[in-house]
Amino acid sequence: MNRLLGISFLVCLLQACGQEVAQPPSAPLSVVEILGGASSEGYERAFLPRPLVFPEDYGAHDSFKNEWWYFTGNLSDAEGRTFGYQFTLFRTAIAPHKPATDSAWSSNQIYLAHAALSDIDGQHFLYDERYSRGALGLAGAQGEPVRFWLDDWSVSGNADPGHFAVTIRARAGDFNLDLKLKNGKALVLHGDRGLSAKGRTPGNASHYYSFTRLRTEGAVQLGGETFQVQGESWFDHEWSTSALESGQTGWDWFSLQLSDQSELMLFRLRHASDPGQDYSSGTLIGADESVSPLQGDEFSIEVL
Repeated sequence: MNRLLGISFLVCLLQACGQEVAQPPSAPLSVVEILGGASSEGYERAFLPRPLVFPEDYGAHDSFKNEWWYFTGNLSDAEGRTFGYQFTLFRTAIAPHKPATDSAWSSNQIYLAHAALSDIDGQHFLYDERYSRGALGLAGAQGEPVRFWLDDWSVSGNADPGHFAVTIRARAGDFNLDLKLKNGKALVLHGDRGLSAKGRTPGNASHYYSFTRLRTEGAVQLGGETFQVQGESWFDHEWSTSALESGQTGWDWFSLQLSDQSELMLFRLRHASDPGQDYSSGTLIGADESVSPLQGDEFSIEVL
């Protein structure tokens, strides 16, 4: 799935969150302007690995500019009808600090929630999105108890480092998701103890962990029908400031659950004009929960 899907929708909330901002430029924002280093002053950056503390680190890290909680999965019902789904909450900070005002409406945090359903047999792809501010309880992410939400779309449950059990609920325009997820394998830290470099410049990195195999069951509603489904999901949580370098214009990301109970995460950050400047990395998780970081020269991604 494309990690940058929907981030541009966040721009329209800039003046609605209690901030005085300049008028946006007429040209659309680029990927680097959204996730790059142009506005990193005042924000925390990912220079070194940090010890993760749970359940706190399931929640938001507001001192970093960008963050997301990203669920994907493959499901099927008893008759073999198959679905793919995605549910993501994005957070971005429009200023390093909350505005100095007593207004309960003010916030320096804005959120976008995006949900999608692939009806494989029906050959339909459906999606919906919402956005709001991190104020008045309209949207947010917390670790204890675990809750990521925007309006009535939510992920909630109880979790610690070894146990992650949550429910996803999203009533979208043309479909509904009501799914229970429980980890079948341990939490995985990507890169160097959770520090995932996104380029060759120090600080162009993220803190990144995953649950790579979550047993999933529940209901999918589509076209007036309810399908009782089960399958497996993947959860990513990643936060950063200035993750991308100048010239990077695309992000290819793969989460693969293999039949031997191993998993593979790969990504490639594409350079605008020089493929030799592409930056790639990955993680191989064994069936025995062993974790092996992969460097860019250990795999290749070919566009067919």
